[in-house]
Amino acid sequence: MQRWRGLEAVPTGWGRSVVTIGIFDGVHRGHQKLIGRAVDLGRGLGLPTVLVTFDPHPAELVRPGSHPARLTSLARRSELVADLGVDAFCVLPFTAELSRRTPAEFVHDILVDRLHAAVVVVGDNFTFGYRAEGDVTMLAELGRRFGFSVEGYGLVSEADVTLSSTFVRACIDAGDVETAAAVLGRPHRIDGVVVHGDQRGRDLGYPTANVAAPPYTALPADGVYAGRFLHAGRALPAAISVGTNPTFSGRERTVEAYVLDVEEDFYGHEVSVEFVHRLRGMEKFDSIEALVEQMGRDVEQTRELLSR
Repeated sequence: MQRWRGLEAVPTGWGRSVVTIGIFDGVHRGHQKLIGRAVDLGRGLGLPTVLVTFDPHPAELVRPGSHPARLTSLARRSELVADLGVDAFCVLPFTAELSRRTPAEFVHDILVDRLHAAVVVVGDNFTFGYRAEGDVTMLAELGRRFGFSVEGYGLVSEADVTLSSTFVRACIDAGDVETAAAVLGRPHRIDGVVVHGDQRGRDLGYPTANVAAPPYTALPADGVYAGRFLHAGRALPAAISVGTNPTFSGRERTVEAYVLDVEEDFYGHEVSVEFVHRLRGMEKFDSIEALVEQMGRDVEQTRELLSR
């Protein structure tokens, strides 16, 4: 899959294509169906499929400080859509200049002039152009003018729940990583770098990797989770703590993973953490001995859950 940042990165002579546009944060099962439809259309027409997304999130420019929690990094998003058969992943920097383009300018400059769209597939709730004035109906009208067709894809619902990034964020914020995984089609994951912490875990007999995630990353509610620690192609079982370490009067919210049965120095390494089951909420213990005893139970429960 080709990866482009900005329209100037589109190769000279790029021919007609099937295009799908959206944030696609999480690439959840609803997104997967929409993207799959675009890929199927492209293959049927013998055309490549281009997925267009934006960075930063438009909300950050339009309403600074309102950036929603990020379910997937751009790098992870590109991996996931590549697995779905997308041929090109195009990231458009969302700038003030881009936000001021009228719907007609957006369509002409991006979809027609650079990507030569033959078909555009978007969600039914897709909006575009200055102040989000454009919708699917307007996109179809512009398509007739510029020579491409438009397919609006309905939101996917199951058991009266719409499969959406907003719903996934709400589940993660509540610590319900199991429901989040059901909508995503895989466990929620954060990517980051292992940094030095206070090293209390080592003193307690449970050395942890302190994973520093980028800003806006969607972290589960404070608590302890059974999950996996991904490093160098390995998926290692881990008991994961999210929170401020209240027993030690901590203030900074951290993600710490105790990797089962592995003694290895991960400092400075890029890793990922998957959250599979929530074991319990974050607690303040009356003594270090009580904390260590509970940590032992957490590890055994993690081992049992992940072995099923």
